[in-house]
Amino acid sequence: MKNKILLASRSPRRRELLSRIVSDYDVQAPEADEDVVCATPEQTVLAVAQRKIQAAEKKEQYDAVIACDTLVYLDGKYYGKPCTRQEAVDMLKELSGRTHTVYSGFIVRTGSREIKEAVASEVTFRKLTEEEIVRYVDTEQPYDKAGAYAVQDGRLVASYKGDYTNIMGLPVEAVKKALAELHII
Repeated sequence: MKNKILLASRSPRRRELLSRIVSDYDVQAPEADEDVVCATPEQTVLAVAQRKIQAAEKKEQYDAVIACDTLVYLDGKYYGKPCTRQEAVDMLKELSGRTHTVYSGFIVRTGSREIKEAVASEVTFRKLTEEEIVRYVDTEQPYDKAGAYAVQDGRLVASYKGDYTNIMGLPVEAVKKALAELHII
């Protein structure tokens, strides 16, 4: 018998990344308040992931529920998903030519047991011109991504250290390990 897994997420990238681990799972986009800031970025992403799990409907029908949140962090400032065009432009200007940290916090819950972890990766942006930023923002690429960019498009990032899939929004190896520890896979 296969274990039933629920991914509590709106992100198409998380769906794609989870399919690298398991082929059969359901997806639900829970209505969870993501506007929370804790003492550390790690605590913040885990708090939002917790809210997503709590907001998931009919989660008791699943053997495991997975939720994740990702944010960009630089100089004490959190960068989530931009709400406006100007916010996206401002984020990219601030990240341009600098190294920031991407944090993803995930929770895998099965019954009364859960594993939660925050994973960090460093990303260095190329020095971007105003024209490059405007052109990128006009692609509509930034609006559903923390920090207003997608690492996988290869347009802004000069280099990275750490888990590439974490930067995309779901640290695949860490989630796979958690699912194995909980005997889901």
